[in-house]
Amino acid sequence: MANKESSTERKRSAGEGRLSGLGKPRRRTAVIAAVLLVVVGWPVLSALFGGYERTSGGEIAVVRNGGFFDNNRIRQVIDPGSGRVWIGLYSQVHKYPAQQRFYTITSDARKGDETGVDVVTVPSSDGVNMGIEGTLYFTLNQDHQVIREFDDKYGTRKFRSAGGEMHNVYDGDEGWSAFLDQIVRPVIDNDLRSQINSFRCAELVSSCALVQNTAQPANVQAAGQKAQSNNANIAKVQNAINTSLAADLEQTLGGKFVTNIHFNLVRITLPSKVQDAVDRAQAAFAQVSEAQAKVATARAEAAANKARQNGYNKCPTCARIEELKALPQGITVYAPGNPNGSLLRD
Repeated sequence: MANKESSTERKRSAGEGRLSGLGKPRRRTAVIAAVLLVVVGWPVLSALFGGYERTSGGEIAVVRNGGFFDNNRIRQVIDPGSGRVWIGLYSQVHKYPAQQRFYTITSDARKGDETGVDVVTVPSSDGVNMGIEGTLYFTLNQDHQVIREFDDKYGTRKFRSAGGEMHNVYDGDEGWSAFLDQIVRPVIDNDLRSQINSFRCAELVSSCALVQNTAQPANVQAAGQKAQSNNANIAKVQNAINTSLAADLEQTLGGKFVTNIHFNLVRITLPSKVQDAVDRAQAAFAQVSEAQAKVATARAEAAANKARQNGYNKCPTCARIEELKALPQGITVYAPGNPNGSLLRD
């Protein structure tokens, strides 16, 4: 009886051993499957979910192939404000601004596109350096063929920012600003220099006539009086820049990549020393005008007194009446010629 029980226990132990032996490979298989799922499945799922892209209302996207066995050519263009679009596995998306953009040149360090004080200094035709401030407005051409060419020319290279970092043109505001500083800004400077150089300083800033180089002050004053209104000349500069910028940007960029170009000339400033001289000249003219006004007032008063005296000479009684009117109030006795006093009060 005891032998039968021990035999049964041995069989049971052997069965449990075989089951435990089978359980270990199953656990190893589950662990391996979990590892494969993490290592392989997760990247695949990420790639699948990353194969969709969309744009907001203010951007347009150029998609380039980026798979393991794909070329790097442009695959498609996604218009602004799109829904989710399949762009393929591991494709690269270059997003560009689709709304109106602007580039500001100003002495206000808080508002310019370049850091710090940013003014274009160009000489007038008579050699006065003038500081030009303004804003260029434009829009990136959204034609699909044109935006493809733009991405081929400028989306495949990097540009150095004012801080020295390298950025792609599609790297947000930093990349776009770096592109404008390196490619567009020199064209703006050249056009401003060409247009401003065709005008004299006084034709754009009237106060320049006060400090023109001349040996005769009278000529300076005459020049100041004859200085024409500069609004028409500033409008001529703006119109000329708008026309030349469109052609120069197309030639420089290698295509009509920007449209709706408009430059607004905001302000023209003089060098600090020239402006100081203008201020002193204006103060001097103000003093002269004040002195001339005093002389004119004195002459008018003298003429009035003379006319009044002539009237009194013709009418002595009128003079006496005016004299009585000028007496202080409260006088009860008036005795002209009295050596002890001619006025008595209450």
